[in-house]
Amino acid sequence: MMVMRGEGWGVGAGTTNPGSSHAPPFRCRCSARPRGGSGRPTRGPAMSSDSSRLLGGPRPGYGTLQRNTEPSCMEVTGYRSQPWRAALCHACCVLSAGLLLLLFHWRPSLRVRAMCKPCALGRADWVIIRDRFGQRFTARVQTEMLGEGSLEHHPGARLEDRKSSIAVGVADEEESRDTIRLHQEERNVLRYYLFEGLRYVWMERQQAYCRVSALDEGWTCAELHLCRAGLGQQDHSSRRKIYGPNLIEVPVKSYAKLLVEEVLNPFYIFQVLSIVLWVCDAYYYYAACIFLISTISLGLSLYETRKQSTTLRNMARMSISIRVHRADGEEAMVSSAELVPGDCISLPLDGVLVPCDAALLTGECMVNESMLTGESVPVLKTPLPNGGGAAGTIYSPKEHQRHTLFCGTHIIQARSYVGQEVLAVVTRTGFCTAKGDLISSILYPKPVTFKFYKDAVKFVLFLAVLAFIGTLYSMLIMVKNQVPVGQIIIRALDLITVIVPPALPAAMTVGSIYAQNRLKKRGIFCISPPRINLCGKIRLVCFDKTGTLTEEGLDVWGVISLEDGRFMPIIHEPRRLPSGPMLHALATCHSITLLQGQPVGDPVDLKMVESTGWRLEMAEEDEGELPGLQCFGTKVLAMMNPPPEEEQPPDRKHRSPVAILRRFPFSSSLQRMSVLTKHPGDDACWLYIKGAPEVVASLCSTETVPADFSQVLRHYTADGFRVLALACRPLSAVRSFEDALQLTRDAAESSLTFLGFLVMKNVLKLESAPVITLLRNAGVRPVMVTGDNMLTAVNVARSCCMVGPNERVVFVTASPPGRDQPASVKFIPAELSQGEKQPEDAQQWDGRLHLAMNGKSFAVLQEHFADLLPKILVRATVFARMSPEQKTQLVCSLQELDYCVGMCGDGANDCGALKAADVGISLSEAEASVASPFTSCRANIECVPTVIREGRCSLVTSFGVFKYMALYSLVQFVSVLLLYTINTNLSDFQFLFFDLIITTTVAVLMGRTGPARELGVRRPQGALISVPVLGSLLLQTALLITVQVLSYFITVSQSWYVPLNSTVTAPQNLPNYENTVLFCISGFQYLILAVAMSKGYPFREPLYTNVLFLVVLMLLFGLLIWLTLYPLGFPKTLLKLQGIDDLNFKLLLLGIATLNFFAAFVLETALDYGLLGCLRKLRRKKASSKLFKRLEKDLSQQPSWPPLNEPLFATPRMSIAVR
Repeated sequence: MMVMRGEGWGVGAGTTNPGSSHAPPFRCRCSARPRGGSGRPTRGPAMSSDSSRLLGGPRPGYGTLQRNTEPSCMEVTGYRSQPWRAALCHACCVLSAGLLLLLFHWRPSLRVRAMCKPCALGRADWVIIRDRFGQRFTARVQTEMLGEGSLEHHPGARLEDRKSSIAVGVADEEESRDTIRLHQEERNVLRYYLFEGLRYVWMERQQAYCRVSALDEGWTCAELHLCRAGLGQQDHSSRRKIYGPNLIEVPVKSYAKLLVEEVLNPFYIFQVLSIVLWVCDAYYYYAACIFLISTISLGLSLYETRKQSTTLRNMARMSISIRVHRADGEEAMVSSAELVPGDCISLPLDGVLVPCDAALLTGECMVNESMLTGESVPVLKTPLPNGGGAAGTIYSPKEHQRHTLFCGTHIIQARSYVGQEVLAVVTRTGFCTAKGDLISSILYPKPVTFKFYKDAVKFVLFLAVLAFIGTLYSMLIMVKNQVPVGQIIIRALDLITVIVPPALPAAMTVGSIYAQNRLKKRGIFCISPPRINLCGKIRLVCFDKTGTLTEEGLDVWGVISLEDGRFMPIIHEPRRLPSGPMLHALATCHSITLLQGQPVGDPVDLKMVESTGWRLEMAEEDEGELPGLQCFGTKVLAMMNPPPEEEQPPDRKHRSPVAILRRFPFSSSLQRMSVLTKHPGDDACWLYIKGAPEVVASLCSTETVPADFSQVLRHYTADGFRVLALACRPLSAVRSFEDALQLTRDAAESSLTFLGFLVMKNVLKLESAPVITLLRNAGVRPVMVTGDNMLTAVNVARSCCMVGPNERVVFVTASPPGRDQPASVKFIPAELSQGEKQPEDAQQWDGRLHLAMNGKSFAVLQEHFADLLPKILVRATVFARMSPEQKTQLVCSLQELDYCVGMCGDGANDCGALKAADVGISLSEAEASVASPFTSCRANIECVPTVIREGRCSLVTSFGVFKYMALYSLVQFVSVLLLYTINTNLSDFQFLFFDLIITTTVAVLMGRTGPARELGVRRPQGALISVPVLGSLLLQTALLITVQVLSYFITVSQSWYVPLNSTVTAPQNLPNYENTVLFCISGFQYLILAVAMSKGYPFREPLYTNVLFLVVLMLLFGLLIWLTLYPLGFPKTLLKLQGIDDLNFKLLLLGIATLNFFAAFVLETALDYGLLGCLRKLRRKKASSKLFKRLEKDLSQQPSWPPLNEPLFATPRMSIAVR
């Protein structure tokens, strides 16, 4: 059986209906594949189409889904139920006493493979899904009759489009018919399955299951505007069946179901079997205690699991009443659960919680998106562009995010300017929405792939092998001692419960739990505790600039305007500007709106408008038109009024207001925003634009841009100022509000007149420089990733010590291929690019070299210099003019070099990078932002070293607890084997004393030790299967075996020793001398190992700082000393200890325990200080497994790299490497 691998599986529409309403088309995103023969599939070249590649011509029905947002494919294989197979499996389940059923519960894919037969996907009852992480899941294929018709094109579609609609599904008996003919049949069948909340529907022509959201792709802006008429009832019903309800359902299982699932967990199965075994071996008290503890633990686990599910369900559940337009002109109030893509909804003016993803068609909305981004500043949403070139633009939620209302966000205020309603068209529903995607990421998180956890499983398997060997040894001994067969089996199985510690998984999480609580006290919240250990391995941290390294708010430093084509001296008070385009641009080119009379919007816009003194005026919906509207002769969005005369400078009197007709909001990809304005008495309108200087200058007429543009810009950006350029253009063709709405952005933002610069001062946060210095001293590499200007970014990098005073900066400038030359890259020293002389003494650069590049160069390097990019990334420190998508790509590229990457940002434009990073830290006021695993309530980067310190502490604690639990099992294993040799064992309460009083208490408390205050260069070990860890375990095991065996032989050599009656087994032959001595010695060993494994330096505070743990250790040592020297009364009887009258012998036992303590402590200290490192030096050095380390080593041997001022050209091999 072969599974076809492909990308971007397409979807199509159902039957056509000439009388359909204005519904957006559901397009096929890839070329349809004809139904081929039954031969074996072949791999062929990529097929060219308007979208994705299809590899080869696979057998019908076998397909691989490609999730558009993920780099890897999701393989889906179909299976059809076979009654005889199912009957056979049921019989085997009965014959195996339910063991096969248990296996099926653990591995559902095995159940499907056993009971079903592989088949074409179109005929499957079950599917097995292999996700991008290699995990396998099963899903039941469900069917539903669609009845007449399905998803139609709008009436304006071409005739050939309407004829080529693709059936979603057909009844099985009609499969052999031609696809086109199926549109005339009434028995259309919808086949789909649910996976991670998402619905995947069967597409007949593609012969594959596709995510239902793929039906929404391919809409143009014009087609979405056609949806104002609404859907017809038949269209709505068909879509409702295909898309399902608009609900984000979080499954909340009943306590009974949770109990069954938990009890069938391998851990609890092992516990149940162990308890049964202990009861059979007459360990009633021990079995009862473990049963009670497990029951309490299980109950708490069930309660916490259900509580979390209920909380998440309440957060995700949303059902409101909303007004919907229908194709017949009627309006209806419906539940938001009934919404489907294509529905036209009317938004209330006083705000609402958005129940779906929708594209805004009319009006403006002020939206709080903090639930999605962690950014508390409201965002202005404007209508989706329509008319002109924008009409044919394919709608994309990312590209058109300023026109998209996302599910779960809160519309604070809506304003209508055409008609009486604010309209939006539904584009996505349920789990396909932005909120659904976030809930899905919480319900089905990306697995944390950390070598520590994989090695832990391997080590447990090693312990199991050791238990098997011990079992064979004990069976041989007991057969030799003529122990009954039943007793032999029980004792042999008992050894497995001794050496495989059931509490190991819980004990290993103790360090993370304590670290999480400590972080919470410091205002850092973590929603993914497993990532705390990953923090300990961070080698590189990416920082956003604005709001992260520098203050969020910007102060206006001044304005540089033009006169006669030349820059004038800077004016520090913009309100002193003469009335003209520059002043009007500063007063109007913003996205500020009024909320309850108060201006809200981007902090930069607020500061800019505040510096002019002009005031925004907007009409409330119940107030009618704005005062002074008559002077403009048309409807307006808002009006900017000059300040009162008493607040204006004496020589400047501004009296005329300026009206705003339309806003083109800021776009990260375009790096600019613009507004259309109108002046009183003027027929024509003016366009004002504000944005990145390089972008704005490229849109201006060449003759209007001063010759010293770059020099002036460089002067201010090199000093760390943030510079924005302003430009304008009169638009004589636009005379009214309606004309403004028809104008496209591309047509408006061209042939501009350059006005000058707005210079803003961005102050570095006080904490930034000390933290960056601390990280660099600790060997953690800081990197800046910003959307700001390159020179500004480099200046901030120097100010915060990311680049040292004597460290050189080299700009990486990459150019895409031209007509007659390939892509090229050039390394230009910063001092040369700024027009400075190259220093004669090159030796003044005594630090490392830092590369800096912008987003355009990064894109060229990715596409054309794949072989060179890793070298550049190893040396690069500053990335400027990076879009949000490029920030995410950079994080992923660094991870490909084997860096453990941290990302620290403010949560707005950094959401993708925060999620992609191994450790994302969002600086947000929210208690826990879903944008990243960590959220700091304090808006500075001091949280980064705190998180790293806690991560290192947690990781070392996890190692310590793991080693302790493993050695605890080995101590008990050795004791039991020695006692089995002489046909005895530990008593019931001795097991209880060791497991509950000593081990559990110690394992829980040893993780309370906090992190070291200093952040050192050393990093904790990340792998359990390593020389230091295994060396420690082996040497400590050898020591404890030696001590126990020595104690046993010293005991039997005493004159008062009475040999054990080996014809009687335990517990009947208790108390005895051997048992008592090994009990005392092994008890000391448990405590000795706890001290040895709790070392502090260099990642944790000293042991004495963990006061509670220290007190408990002292009490337990005291208790064991008392039990060794003077075991009296009830404790002696309860633990079944043999009385020993020889005081000298008992003091000898204490001496042996003391020697054991010092030997164990010295052993761990020697290992810490490189005992095994000496051995490592004797063997040949291996190349590092980390790619970035190998690159650093290569670069250290190439002092002449990079070649300065010499262009490098892309070769075909470099370009092909990334395709």
